[in-house]
Amino acid sequence: MMVGLKRVIVTVVFAPLFYILVKYFSSLPFFILIAAGIMIGQYEFYRLFYKERINVSILLGLICGFLLAISFYLTNSHTSPTISVSIILILVLVVHLFTFKNIESALTDVSITFFGIFYIGWLMGHIILLRGTGNGQSLIFFLFLVTWAGDAGAYYTGSYFGKHRLSYVVSPKKTYEGAFGCFAFSILMAFIARYWFFSHLTDTDALILGASFGIISQLGDFSESLLKRSAGVKDSSFLIPAHGGMLDRVDSLLFTAPLLYYYISFIKG
Repeated sequence: MMVGLKRVIVTVVFAPLFYILVKYFSSLPFFILIAAGIMIGQYEFYRLFYKERINVSILLGLICGFLLAISFYLTNSHTSPTISVSIILILVLVVHLFTFKNIESALTDVSITFFGIFYIGWLMGHIILLRGTGNGQSLIFFLFLVTWAGDAGAYYTGSYFGKHRLSYVVSPKKTYEGAFGCFAFSILMAFIARYWFFSHLTDTDALILGASFGIISQLGDFSESLLKRSAGVKDSSFLIPAHGGMLDRVDSLLFTAPLLYYYISFIKG
């Protein structure tokens, strides 16, 4: 019960600050927030695998993640960051070529570095792209409201009604009841957002996006849980009270942000 109360308090404090930042400030402060989130999330990811607080792989991954975030900020097209991707691919390999200590761990170090950059930097970078579109403010509010409504629905429905476990191995506390709560709350919030502030969407759009968010956000959550369980930890860090780390907070957004961006770009035009 205390954990649930802490989650509410964190949300009550963060939500108005986030609203003000998106609504009344330019895209630059928002970019700084997301870029910081990317780098913190990457650092938490790398610490799942490395005992050192900093090493060449971690430092290189953070630098490349920031460069990737900048490439998203400087363009409104999802194709332009490919320049940065090409540079990053070469840079990571060349740096590891001259800094490896153990040739047997080189493949693992390079793979972990790459995965951290693209799992977090590339996927989360789509939030920056969404902010740069014509309806950027509405898209950001829609993305966060629907995603986090699904997360809240899963947490509270699972906490109060959950009895049937989804997976004992990957995420022991996840239940079918919680999964249904996520699905239902995502659809409900999509319709609320559509009638509240995002009239560009139709009822069909709200239903499709809400249902899609309700499914794919849980896949994002389970994917991060898989990585954490593999590393033998429960939370990526203790940065956010009652929520865990940055990566724990954005794991669903990593999947829903690209989904929303490409839906708006290719389905809605």
